[in-house]
Amino acid sequence: MRYIFALWAAPMALFWGWFYLSLNDMNFGYVMLSRQLHDFVFQLYGQMLGIDPVTIPGMVAKACVFDGFLLMALWAFRRRREIAGWIKQRSAGPVPFERMRGVTEAGPKLPAE
Repeated sequence: MRYIFALWAAPMALFWGWFYLSLNDMNFGYVMLSRQLHDFVFQLYGQMLGIDPVTIPGMVAKACVFDGFLLMALWAFRRRREIAGWIKQRSAGPVPFERMRGVTEAGPKLPAE
């Protein structure tokens, strides 16, 4: 499962890293990170898709969030027994006395009190 997450996260990091650097024209001397190439790429995609190029980053962000939720759902489905056991353990019984005492006791008295 970690390979699936890595294969998903690596292109996202590359794309969003390029997007941020090229949007702010932090090119470090590379044409690929220039604002001119950024505008050209999104203009080209906008013409190919027949939409306004300004909407493309938002569409990509929505797709990334959807893919992230899809991967989390896949991970949760694979770990459903462990998750169910954890939920059952958390809601099973009363809180142990030692744990409750640690939360409800007043704590150390300060000299000024």
